[in-house]
Amino acid sequence: MADPTKKPVNQWKTLDKDLKRIGHLEEATMFVSRPLIAPGLALAFIVLAGVISAMLMGSPWNFVVVAAAAIGAYMALNIGANDVANNMGPAVGANALTLGGALVIAAVFETAGALIAGGDVVKTVAKGIIDPGQVADSAHFVWAMMSALLAAALWLNLATWLGAPVSTTHSIVGGVVGAGIVAAGFGAVDWVGLGAIAASWVISPLLGGIIAAGFLWLIKVKIIYVDDKIGAARKWVPILIGIMAGAFAAYLALKGLKQLIKISLLQAILIGVGFGILSWLASKPLIERQSRGLENRKKSLKTLFALPLVVSAALLSFAHGANDVANAVGPLAAIVHTIEMGDIAAKVQIPLWVMLTGALGISVGLLLFGPKLIKLVGSEITKLNPMRAYCVALSAAITVIIASWLGLPVSSTHIAVGGIFGVGFFREWHAERRARQLGLSKGKVVPPEERSRRLLVRRSHMLTVAAAWVVTVPASAGLAAVLYLILNAFAG
Repeated sequence: MADPTKKPVNQWKTLDKDLKRIGHLEEATMFVSRPLIAPGLALAFIVLAGVISAMLMGSPWNFVVVAAAAIGAYMALNIGANDVANNMGPAVGANALTLGGALVIAAVFETAGALIAGGDVVKTVAKGIIDPGQVADSAHFVWAMMSALLAAALWLNLATWLGAPVSTTHSIVGGVVGAGIVAAGFGAVDWVGLGAIAASWVISPLLGGIIAAGFLWLIKVKIIYVDDKIGAARKWVPILIGIMAGAFAAYLALKGLKQLIKISLLQAILIGVGFGILSWLASKPLIERQSRGLENRKKSLKTLFALPLVVSAALLSFAHGANDVANAVGPLAAIVHTIEMGDIAAKVQIPLWVMLTGALGISVGLLLFGPKLIKLVGSEITKLNPMRAYCVALSAAITVIIASWLGLPVSSTHIAVGGIFGVGFFREWHAERRARQLGLSKGKVVPPEERSRRLLVRRSHMLTVAAAWVVTVPASAGLAAVLYLILNAFAG
């Protein structure tokens, strides 16, 4: 007689199949839902920004402030997703930082820069590109600023999705130009200032690339291609650290401290010289200790550049947070001021909650969406090591100082990416030159197919980035013009 408590074998098989189906269903659900986690968290942050603004603003225009706060939060998320990659990409590509470590350091220093040195007073109308006095009334001004902010955020979102690092400053400038033309006419635009911005599309990457290539040439000549590499490093690495410290001290004085106290270019340079000399003296014994026991080869040199590279990436993030948070909160602050006071102003006080929205939004956007562009900037354009990445970071600081001296508006994004291309193209030229010299010494000629295999910069990325840079201002301007017409039609 069969045991009634014992299930037949085929029933157990059926149960196993059902359990496997459930397991497969769970795996499929997780696979489908995983890509939705980051957008879901981003949406939650945007909604939270709107809710907080609704709690803090109790005026009849409350719904406008809520919408503007949500758009400002969306813009900040996109700045973090796109722009911060330029600061951390080289350090990650050079393996001086893990991706996780880079995200944490960038988030902390971006937020600190935005809150400490972001500034109480910011030119909210994209640095005077549009004359607010020519806008018909406060309502049209609010719609113009909201359209500009949303258009810039949408363009940055698209650029990040396409894998193109673009300038957030140029995005918001384009948005203000497009909305301003529709709201106040072509006469309201400062076309001379806009022309200077267009010129920076070429000047920024070229200057950054040339300076980065120049420092890489110096490192190769003075350290890498000498017999006693460690001895040369003990002499030159402290000098390079001193140059880096001086450049970043001047850079932060110009980009960050000027928001707290008035600093001239000469004062910033003097601050940089002082910090540079102190850092050079302090780093000599440090490099001496680090270099003890290292083998006399190129690989050993990378350890001496790793820490300076991490420090430079953190300082770049601090300066970026101090400078570029205005791209997210400037137009938002202008909207809040206009609604509260009923008048249009080129400069306004930024409320703490508005600044927090921008600062936290940049960090949240970086953590959720930043890895894609960090990997592209750090490793997909050209191969970086700590020495090459160090040259890129150093060129970013020096280029900003030179541009400030010349009075040129430049983009930190264009400088950093231009520096990476400069390093890559210099390596190509240098490798070709050495191969040609070696071939001549051996009586051989390098064939064309061999030369093509030595290309060290991905041309496809260069074309994508260049196209995105050129399109940024007109694309965001066109979007803003359309959005302004839509918002104005609904408001009317």
